[in-house]
Amino acid sequence: MKREDIKKIARARLKDAEALFDARRYEGAAYVCGYAVELALKHRICMRLDWNEYPPLRRLNNFKTHDLNILVLLAGVEKKVNTSLLSEWSAVSWWNSEIRYKPARSFASNEVRLMIESTKILLRKL
Repeated sequence: MKREDIKKIARARLKDAEALFDARRYEGAAYVCGYAVELALKHRICMRLDWNEYPPLRRLNNFKTHDLNILVLLAGVEKKVNTSLLSEWSAVSWWNSEIRYKPARSFASNEVRLMIESTKILLRKL
C-alpha cells in the first residue's frame, strides 16, 4: 500500500463507518472505524521510518499486523496516546480485526458513536 494512499483510505473508511452508523449497522461501523485507526498508524510508521509503502518489502512480515497496540509502538506514539490522546485512544484501543465476526447487536450505538468521534480526532493528531 503506497504511503500517500494510506491516509486517504483511512479517511474513506471513517466515512464508511459514519454511513454504516447512520444505517444502524453498528458492528460494521465499529469494524471499519478501527480499520481507519489501523491505517492512520501505518501511515505514521511510514512517515517515521521514511517508507514509501507499508510494509516496504514482502519479507518484512513482522510489520504485518492488525494489533493497534503493536502499531502504536511501531509508530512511536505510545506516550502521546497514553497522555494527550488517552480518552480517544481508550475509545478505540479495544478494537481488533476479529470483531468482524461479532453477531448483530453486539455494540451499543453510543459506544460506536464515541468510537467514531474519537477516530476523527486520532486521524487528525496521529
